[in-house]
Amino acid sequence: MITAGGTVASDRPLSLPARLWRWIEMAILFGGGPLAMYWLVHGEKLPAFKLLFGDKIPIFVALLPVLAIAVVMLIADPTFRLRDELRQGIRWRNGLTIAMIFLIAGSAAALWIQHHHPDWFLEFPTNRPETYKRIMIGYPLFSVAAQELLYRTFFFHRYGPLFGTHVGLIVIVNGVLFGFAHVVMDSTFAVAATALGGLILAARYAVTRSYWSVFVEHTLWGWLIFTIGFGRYFFTGVSNV
Repeated sequence: MITAGGTVASDRPLSLPARLWRWIEMAILFGGGPLAMYWLVHGEKLPAFKLLFGDKIPIFVALLPVLAIAVVMLIADPTFRLRDELRQGIRWRNGLTIAMIFLIAGSAAALWIQHHHPDWFLEFPTNRPETYKRIMIGYPLFSVAAQELLYRTFFFHRYGPLFGTHVGLIVIVNGVLFGFAHVVMDSTFAVAATALGGLILAARYAVTRSYWSVFVEHTLWGWLIFTIGFGRYFFTGVSNV
């Protein structure tokens, strides 16, 4: 029987204390982590932070502690192999559905913003071309790669056993937590939009177990957001990638 963790149910049994700890651990990392990030980015800074980063700490820097914890836990886990994770490519049917969803929903988003907020449309590449180019290059390398490792690879491997055969439930929880992570943007729209995107990415990963599939899909949506005019909800004015 395939479980939410992508393994046979009997392969990774968890005792009750272990299950309880993983729920607590999830709450700390994926609930407390974003709140700590919010404080680091928007709250009053300690002198040491101000000396290193000024008044605003880049969001990616705020993400690093949680990412580092996840990486250490994966390295220490004898059941995880990064090579196996990266070996799973994008099958043509999977790639086709990624392209179809992106073209249909992306076109609808672009048409909507062009109709309702024409002054927003293409404002970033037009008004700030150099910053836009840096984001297009750096976003997949520094933001998407880290987010997908943390929210898909780590999350499903570590907490999948908690959900057993309830794959739909882990997709919902993962999507909601992914949206909550964007509370650091200080925007209700950013949280809601990324929760929806998180559901799509979580469902994709649950079905394919392909890191590269969610990496590509996440990158495409990020590029679209920064291009068509929604970047105002996801760019804080400092290095955001």
